[in-house]
Amino acid sequence: MQYHAHALSVHGADVDLVGYRGAALPKLLTSDPRISVHRLPEARLRFRAGRSQILYGLFACVDAIRASFVLLLALMRIPRPDLLLVQNPPSLPTLPVAWLTARLRGARFVVDWHNLGYTILALRLGRRHMVVRLARWLERIGGRAADAHLCVSRGFARFLAERFDIPVVRVLYDRPASAFVPLERAEREQIRQALFTRLALRADGGVGFIVCPTGWTEDEDFDLVIEAVQHLEERARGWEAGDPGRRFPDLVILVTGDGNRRAEFERRFAGLPARRVQFRTRWLEPEDYPRIVGSADLGLCLHRSSSGVDIPMKVADLFGVRVPVCALDYGACLAERVKHGENGVLFSNGRQLAELLFDLFETFPSYSPLLDRLRAGASRLARPTWEEGWKTEARAVLMPQA
Repeated sequence: MQYHAHALSVHGADVDLVGYRGAALPKLLTSDPRISVHRLPEARLRFRAGRSQILYGLFACVDAIRASFVLLLALMRIPRPDLLLVQNPPSLPTLPVAWLTARLRGARFVVDWHNLGYTILALRLGRRHMVVRLARWLERIGGRAADAHLCVSRGFARFLAERFDIPVVRVLYDRPASAFVPLERAEREQIRQALFTRLALRADGGVGFIVCPTGWTEDEDFDLVIEAVQHLEERARGWEAGDPGRRFPDLVILVTGDGNRRAEFERRFAGLPARRVQFRTRWLEPEDYPRIVGSADLGLCLHRSSSGVDIPMKVADLFGVRVPVCALDYGACLAERVKHGENGVLFSNGRQLAELLFDLFETFPSYSPLLDRLRAGASRLARPTWEEGWKTEARAVLMPQA
């Protein structure tokens, strides 16, 4: 949505960007006189439910009612819009409130589908839960009420046509923004050494650097990486024992972002008996994020899609800086962007991830043909940029008169 706001502003629109309070926005937006930012408090009663599904379902309904009033008030206070663009999810209360506001204020209502809200809710409550069924019905009704649609994969467009009866959906792939550019080798090393020093990391000899961008959400499977590290340590010890002259390189895995599950997994990471793998978690400022991601040897994506039709944007960011991806495989939609053995590798469980990491870094840094081949493949998806794709795929939908 930040990219949409910037693109609309560049093409002459005044933009009101409405979202929850939280992380800082990039200066590209906050310094733009055409963009006004409106921050809303997030209703968080559901996070007090503990492990109780009944309480979580009840509290989620209360949160939705509270958020409805806050969002409706905010949308009625901004200058009268010509276009109301909503990212889905969150679906509730966003879709019904946005539809109502659009009709009351005479605006076009467009939905940008990035995932399905009811499938994310089902991760907590189960697909057959009454609240999940209600959420699916409301999401389908709310989505069909829109005047136009964007989505992030061809598989998603097929789903919306077949399951939600929305036949016309323009595919707008997530692509790297112009800030994500490849770095020269010397600059990469300089950024890495400064980062390792700041994070108090061992950096003797050749250290493999893996970055794992995340929002710490329920649809990211960190249990897999914990299992993988244990298998990798065992494999490395056996490999080294076979020849006293061999030594598997140290690996640094930096998990970026912030979220509700971060503290839990920081404790679990700290308890791992790892010799070769060092974990760190860190929130990166928007201006630092592209450079640090670009200094990595490999990107790790642990996104386990709740719907099977979305594509995580972190993959596009990694390709923009020519960093190959090691991604959890969840089906054909991911394969639209990540080609196994060409620009990345796919795994299904912790043991497979461990084997891939061993193969990728076995002879690193002196000789890493597989990493080099994947990096070359990733570079082919660095263009078009998000801005270029937006002009050809989204501009006509969002600004039909421009």
